[in-house]
Order: sequence, then C-alpha cells, then structure tokens
Amino acid sequence: MVNLKEEIKIDSAEVSKKLETFIQKKVSELARNGIIIGLSGGLDSAVVAYLCVRAVGHKKVFAVVMPEKETAPRTIKDAKMLARRLNIPLRTVKITPYLKKFGIYKLLPGKYLPRFLKKKIVKKFYQVYGREAGESVFASSLDGLKGKKHTKWLARSNAYYRIKHRIRMVVLYLMAELENRLVAGAANKTEFLIGFFVKHGCDDASDIMPIMSLYKTQVRQLAHSLGVPEEIIQKEPSPDIIPGITDEFALDVSYEELDLILLGLDKHLTHQEICWQTESDIETVKYVEKLKSRSTHMREIFVPEI
Repeated sequence: MVNLKEEIKIDSAEVSKKLETFIQKKVSELARNGIIIGLSGGLDSAVVAYLCVRAVGHKKVFAVVMPEKETAPRTIKDAKMLARRLNIPLRTVKITPYLKKFGIYKLLPGKYLPRFLKKKIVKKFYQVYGREAGESVFASSLDGLKGKKHTKWLARSNAYYRIKHRIRMVVLYLMAELENRLVAGAANKTEFLIGFFVKHGCDDASDIMPIMSLYKTQVRQLAHSLGVPEEIIQKEPSPDIIPGITDEFALDVSYEELDLILLGLDKHLTHQEICWQTESDIETVKYVEKLKSRSTHMREIFVPEI
C-alpha cells in the first residue's frame, strides 16, 4: 500500500529545477518579454515569484498587488517585503473604485462596521449556516444554490467575493498585454481539486500555473528550499476577500489532513485505508471526496456534441 506521508514528500531541488525550466521554456515559446504576477503576500504567490525570478531573472519579472478596502494591511506590507527581497518592481493598483462602480460593497450588511466586527459577523454566519445546513458555506457554494438554505445571502456572498478575483485578472492581463508579458498564476493542486478558487479569476485565468502540480503542503516544502521568508511560510493562509475568513476556517479541515486525503483518493485507496493512514474519520474523507466531486464543473468546459 502507498505510504501517504512519505508519498507527499518532494525532492525540492529537483522540483524547483523542473519548474524553472518550464517557466523559461514558456516565456520563450510564447515570445514574451517577461512575466507578470499578482503578489498577495501569501505563500503561493511568493513561491511563484521566487521561481520566476530564478527562471528568467529579476529584471524580467514584474509584480502587482491589488488591494481593496477590506484587504488586510499585512497583505500590502508582505507583498512589498517580498518584492524588495527579490529586487523586482511592484505596482499597487487599488481595485476599490472598480468594485464600487459595480455596487459590490452594498451587497452585504455592515458597510460602515470596523474590520474586527465584520470578522465576528462573518464567522458567526458561517457557523450558524454550518449547523443549519449540515455542511460548510464553501461546500454549499460549489454548485448551484437552488433548494439550499439562505440562498439570497449565499448568492450575494458569492458575487461579493468572486468579482474581486475577476477584477484582478482583468488588471493583470491589461498590464501584461501592454508590456508583452506572460501572466503567471499561483493556484496549487489542492485548491484546484476541491474548487477553492474563483472560476475566471486571477488564480484560474492565467497563461502558466507553475505550482498547479503541487499540493499546498508540497508548496510549503518547496518554499523552504527556495528561501521564502519564514514569516510568509508560517502565515495563516487566507483568501483575504472577506474579513475573518481563513482558508482552513472556510474549508473546515487543515491542509495537512486535506492533502493526505486528496492524495489517497488520487491513489485509489479505500476510505478506510485513507482513515488508517491519516487518522481522519470516515466523514471527513467523504466530505473531501464530496468537495472534489461538486467542483468538477469548475475544471471543465461544457461543449455540446454535434
């Protein structure tokens, strides 16, 4: 039987070399002058930035941080720190004005509340919804909302946060095309397999996805070898689009557990075999399998047969 805890380990030096070669090849094949990345101050975009600089040199890499009124202050601070470390230019493009044009901030209550109160309200809604619906807000939002509880608020919540990533995608491509650059996305395999991304958003719509073949915990392994600052590696992962929501709070499972379960499913282990190796309960394994199944449509384009 596959040993999941051993299988999840990577040879970081070998993986880094392969990814750098991939980036170099695509920049050349697609006849681009360089690369543009959205730098969020998080682990994934940091790893992609480090790989790109190693692949094509710091003079050919350009970064953009795109905050809005609910972006955590640390996001901008960490993005600037990473840009300085890598010696790459960083441009700040505030997307709040664009979101206001669409009336996004009017969709949910608490427009004038301080950030700490918004966090409490959002977390409370997630907890209440979970108890009433028997599943997480994230799981409910993966497919259609017909027949689900609190449909109005789920729909508004989806519209509220998803447009933020889609506006960022538009900004990245506008700047990329003006300077003949390749857009590098920062989605990882874990996010892709369970639908923890915004379809047609900045981490879905891109020219290359250097870390798409790596689970989140493998990205963390790679980060250590690349020299990504420890404060970024240890930073609690967060989409930073709704106050109070971190990745693991929304997913209701840790990345360490999630990745091992996903790997077990990929290796066609039974639920019981996965439980034995991960110390997860059977319900958690079934939950992860459900996320993977429900998000299938996000990884497909539906075309009719003629």
